[in-house]
Amino acid sequence: MTTLSLKEVPSEERPRERLIENGVERLTNTELIAILLRTGSRHLSAVALAQQVLSRSGGLRGLFDMSLGELTQLKGIGPAKAVQILAGIELGRRLSRESRTSGSPLHSPQAVADLLMEDLRYFSKEHFICLFLNTKNRVISRKTIFVGSLNASIVHPREIFKEAIRQSSASIICAHNHPSGDPTPSREDINVTKRLVKAGDIVGIDVLDHIIIGDTSYVSLKEKGYI
Repeated sequence: MTTLSLKEVPSEERPRERLIENGVERLTNTELIAILLRTGSRHLSAVALAQQVLSRSGGLRGLFDMSLGELTQLKGIGPAKAVQILAGIELGRRLSRESRTSGSPLHSPQAVADLLMEDLRYFSKEHFICLFLNTKNRVISRKTIFVGSLNASIVHPREIFKEAIRQSSASIICAHNHPSGDPTPSREDINVTKRLVKAGDIVGIDVLDHIIIGDTSYVSLKEKGYI
C-alpha cells in the first residue's frame, strides 16, 4: 500500500523542516505527532493523520490514556505507528518525572502533589499509586496499585504492605487522581484511607498521607484530619 511521506506534502506542511528552521518549541502538537508518525497513510499525509489522531483522542490528554489496542483501531494507525506514539508520550512522561523533586524529601502534601500532578491529572481513569519512603522521607520506589474506580475491596492493605515490607519502607504515601478534576474526597476515599492507616499501625509502617489529585489542584486527607 502506498503511503504519503513528509517529503510528498507541501513545504508548509513539513514539520521536520519547520523544526530545523524555527525550533522545536514553535511546532504545534499536531506537527510533533506527525514527526513521530514519520509517514502518513494511503490517503492522508503524516500531518493530516496526526490531526485525526488528536481529534479522535480528544487532544493530548486523551493520548496519555490510550492503549496500543485503542490506537491501532484508528484508521491509518498500525502497530508500528502506535508504538512510536506511545514511546514518545512515555519519554515525555519520564522526563517530566525526573525533572521534578523525586530525590528530595517529601515533607509536605504540596511536595507530593508537585511530584505526582503531571503524571496523574490527565488520566481518564483513576490510578491509585503508593510511594514507598525511607526514614528520611525520600522515595525508594513507587508503584501503581490498581487502575479503575476506587474500591476498598480492590485497594487491599495486604498487597500494599507486602510491597512496603519488601522495599524496607519506613512509611508510605498513597495518592490517586479524580478524572473529573475535582479532588474533593469521597466517602470511599475516606474509608480506604482509614483502613490503610489501621493496617499500617499493625505492621509498623506509617501511612503519612493520602493525596487526591485533581486538575491543577489536590486535597490532602491528612490536612483534612482523616489521618
